[in-house]
Amino acid sequence: MGTEKTSDLHIQSVTPLIAPKLLKVEFPMTDASRQTIIESRKTIADIISGKDERMLAVVGPCSIHDPAAGIEYAHRLNELRKRVDDTLYVVMRVYFEKPRTRLGWRGLILDPRMDGSRDIREGLGVARKILLEITGMGMPTGSEMLDPIVPQYIDDLVSWASIGARTTESQTHRELASGLSMPVGFKNGTDGSIETAVNALASSMESHSFIGIDQDGRTCVLNTTGNRNGHIILRGGNDGPNYHDENVEDAIAMLRQADLSESIMIDCSHANSRRDHRRQEKVLRSVIRQRVEGNRSLIGFMVESNIHEGRQGIPQNLAELMYGVSVTDACISWEKTEELLLDAHGALSGVITPPERSAQPV
Repeated sequence: MGTEKTSDLHIQSVTPLIAPKLLKVEFPMTDASRQTIIESRKTIADIISGKDERMLAVVGPCSIHDPAAGIEYAHRLNELRKRVDDTLYVVMRVYFEKPRTRLGWRGLILDPRMDGSRDIREGLGVARKILLEITGMGMPTGSEMLDPIVPQYIDDLVSWASIGARTTESQTHRELASGLSMPVGFKNGTDGSIETAVNALASSMESHSFIGIDQDGRTCVLNTTGNRNGHIILRGGNDGPNYHDENVEDAIAMLRQADLSESIMIDCSHANSRRDHRRQEKVLRSVIRQRVEGNRSLIGFMVESNIHEGRQGIPQNLAELMYGVSVTDACISWEKTEELLLDAHGALSGVITPPERSAQPV
């Protein structure tokens, strides 16, 4: 018998990873963060179901690459959140993983030093530390769930999750969503197919069994109950935007035909803005107009925003990185973000009944 290998032929090395439970001992949940997570998840679920009339506003950087800038942005957004709370429930985008069509920086968890060293152990710790600080100030967080193992390390600190356009069709991610502890939004496919998101939503509501890891890091079979707190996200596609009235009406019809909750979020970026960050304003104003005119199926929106406008490439010398500027998708500035959210708040003030103050995170 020969001894030639038939497995691991392209594996350069194997590095053991800390168990989720041990990382949580190193960066433990605080009482303040726990209160934020519990109350924000309930509020978001109530918005999706229509019990809470406010709109869900998922706002923040395309991705977090600089912890200091991310925390500064969180403080700013947290103060703005309180000013618009009667009409908008603001959740900060805290995205640590970035899907790539081909190549590029994969996000803070996968490459925290942005130099190709790919110290995932360090990245998980940095991500958890950031989430603890943000939720500790009372700011709810939202993040894309991309790698199916990563949620075991950070999901206790996430209020809302998204499944991206590239993974909505993935059975693995539909099963993952069925077991997540927070409400989940499914984006339509990159080709613009709304049906893909509708099918993903229906699948995630049912129970599944799949292979994953437990809190001790052991490979096991995870059996889920299904996640009833889901919705779809329209983000445009290859044929252009899909935030217009007729697109939303088509999505409502598909959800109704599938006997699913008619809850829709609009992503103001990506194909809806034709990848021009400045066009997010036009998309958002259309969404708010539709809601003011009575479309209760529009339960929220997403905006990519940072301290400063635009984007930058990752330089060879990381000391040359501009502070508060995205290294992935271009974002609108903080000043424009504040303007748009205050305008939305003003437009919605006459049509949304403010919730009871006791229902809000402190």
